[in-house]
Amino acid sequence: MPNIRETRELDYSAEQMFDLVADVASYPQFLPWVVAIRVRTNSETEMVADMMVGFKALRERFTSKVYKQRPDRIMVEYVDGPLSNLENVWRFEPLDGGRCRIHFCVEFTFRNRVFEALAGQYLDRAFRKMVGAFETRAQALYGRSNSSAHSAA
Repeated sequence: MPNIRETRELDYSAEQMFDLVADVASYPQFLPWVVAIRVRTNSETEMVADMMVGFKALRERFTSKVYKQRPDRIMVEYVDGPLSNLENVWRFEPLDGGRCRIHFCVEFTFRNRVFEALAGQYLDRAFRKMVGAFETRAQALYGRSNSSAHSAA
């Protein structure tokens, strides 16, 4: 099962980053390959959403249940789509000076082993690009950070 972990320290609060990640409906505006989102249900603690992802002519739909534990954790549970398993967790750790450290982890298994082998060559880079897109979105929403974020894989 492919496993990707990313940790970054950002000049934004844990609450700001939580709000940004929890705003699933806005993903098509800034995340690469996210074509459309349909939020089925949404409350303070849970959401069910369909995400259409695409690259060139390839399109796939995923349904996920999102558990929100404000302000420090968002967990995504796979419901339906081309995978046999998907687990995704965001943790937001407050730091001094209004900064935060985000921890991103995703584990997944494709139903098709051939597709998993092919996609595995590119997915690590793709997921890191997506995490970077969240940082860029934070800059657009909250202003440019004063120091550069750093990554610890």
